Amino acid sequence: MVRGLYTAWTGMINEQKRLDVLSNNMANADTIGYKKQGTTSQSFDDELTIRIHDNNVYLANHKPVGNMNLGVKIGETYHDFSQGSLRETGNTYDLALSGDGFFTIQTTNKQGVTSTKYTRDGSFTVNTEGYLVTKDGDYVLDTNGRRIQIPGAQTAANVVFDEKGNIMVDGQMIATLGIVSFADPQALLLYGENMYEATDAAGLQASTATVNQGYLEMSNTNVIEEMVDMITVTRAYEAGQKMIQTVDSTLQQAATELGRV
Repeated sequence: MVRGLYTAWTGMINEQKRLDVLSNNMANADTIGYKKQGTTSQSFDDELTIRIHDNNVYLANHKPVGNMNLGVKIGETYHDFSQGSLRETGNTYDLALSGDGFFTIQTTNKQGVTSTKYTRDGSFTVNTEGYLVTKDGDYVLDTNGRRIQIPGAQTAANVVFDEKGNIMVDGQMIATLGIVSFADPQALLLYGENMYEATDAAGLQASTATVNQGYLEMSNTNVIEEMVDMITVTRAYEAGQKMIQTVDSTLQQAATELGRV
């Protein structure tokens, strides 16, 4: 294998993966509670090159001639959990978190299996039974892991969410939103567009985030920054293409002209 071709190919694959992440960020620039992703790059482990099939008695034991690196690869994909801007809506059941924390949601898959997920998307509503749910119909849970039912939600009840997540209906407290945080949020697994699944490594813990009623947290994606990064990635990809073309031209010249000698 020609080393230059392989190095250029790994670089192009790396840039393609980075471009996929940037494109996903831009596609979710208007998604409520979305946290943009980023990538890191790292080189492949160095390989020791040795001289083989050498008749020199001093080199009979495969003398090392140096280390060789075969290119670059994606190191990791991470989330930027920085605070997004808050947009005022005035809706009773629109909630936004300030600080580190996630709403606790109960989801049900097509097989009927329920599980707990976490999100920053607080665009909630109430269903016909008065339960607080997400726009997809998943139940919002309280601090005890129970579904939150708001009595009189379909009538003119005065529903207030204070900054600690306590839910007051006509002056009477009925429940407290289940807001949690994680010691290592990078260990969360992305589920859908803006929901996360916890792992043991994430380290579930109490949250100090405050609740803002009548607001929604927007995506923290900066479209201008993403477009600038996309241009940089595209140029790096084109550089890899030119490198492959140059090596290919050299090989073609060697095959057609040097072969005649």
